[in-house]
Amino acid sequence: MLEAARVSHLLLESATTLARSTGARAIVVYVDALPEVEAVPPQTILVARDTEDQRRIEKLGQSHPTTINVPDVTLDRFGQVKLAAIVALSNRVIDLGDAVVFLTGPFRSLIDSMVVMSIGAEYELFDTTEQPTIDEHIKRAVFHRVLSLALALGQHGREGRRVGALLVIGAAKQVLEHSEQMILNPFKGYDEKQRNILDQSMTETVKEYSSLDGAFIIRGNGVIETAGARLKVGLSEGLPSGLGARHAAAAGITANTKSIAFTVSESDGAVRVWRAGRLVATFGPST
Repeated sequence: MLEAARVSHLLLESATTLARSTGARAIVVYVDALPEVEAVPPQTILVARDTEDQRRIEKLGQSHPTTINVPDVTLDRFGQVKLAAIVALSNRVIDLGDAVVFLTGPFRSLIDSMVVMSIGAEYELFDTTEQPTIDEHIKRAVFHRVLSLALALGQHGREGRRVGALLVIGAAKQVLEHSEQMILNPFKGYDEKQRNILDQSMTETVKEYSSLDGAFIIRGNGVIETAGARLKVGLSEGLPSGLGARHAAAAGITANTKSIAFTVSESDGAVRVWRAGRLVATFGPST
């Protein structure tokens, strides 16, 4: 047996023992990081990126564990953990307060690391104090779709060129009250079905308009209200050092409305998620 596979098997055994002794809710591991998919321990949540991962899971038949799907983007070890945690939380397969064992490794390589996490304050995105739960005002599919688009923009940009972007979802009426158009609204006059972000044909349109200054404003059901909007609220106090106007606008709009904002940094492709005026998650480029 190759050394890498031996390490993976030992980690799987250790994760099972650790999960049992700590009362962990689940073990979370990416399908393509397993030495063989049949090796999954009990209470495992499998993370799939693409159709090949799904095919591997289907080979398990009726016995396969809970599965979540995440965007197929290159992230470092901890970025993969954060992404899996956020999607698992939003799908309610784990909850705030749960202890979870994450197994991870280099992108699309066998597991070589274990992270034990109590899902808590670091995921303020799902802290519903004074905020509706995500599926109350934003469809989970819309949240996942916008996150996927933001990550794709951060990683690939537009035609190989880095772009900055700001996408705001939820409480669109409130958000619009705090905004003004910098350009003519490119989505005005189109049927709602034609401008829903859940429609895969919108991908290139969103990428094209991401090069415009201003924000996308998107309803919780996925309908894009506008692009190229200037948000008239900003919040620079408490903003991490080095973040500029786009991030201040994201902090400001989420502090003043029941919305979630995604920023894509033009300088390094980092994707940041904002809620209630706070930065709640960051996905940096893989190193």
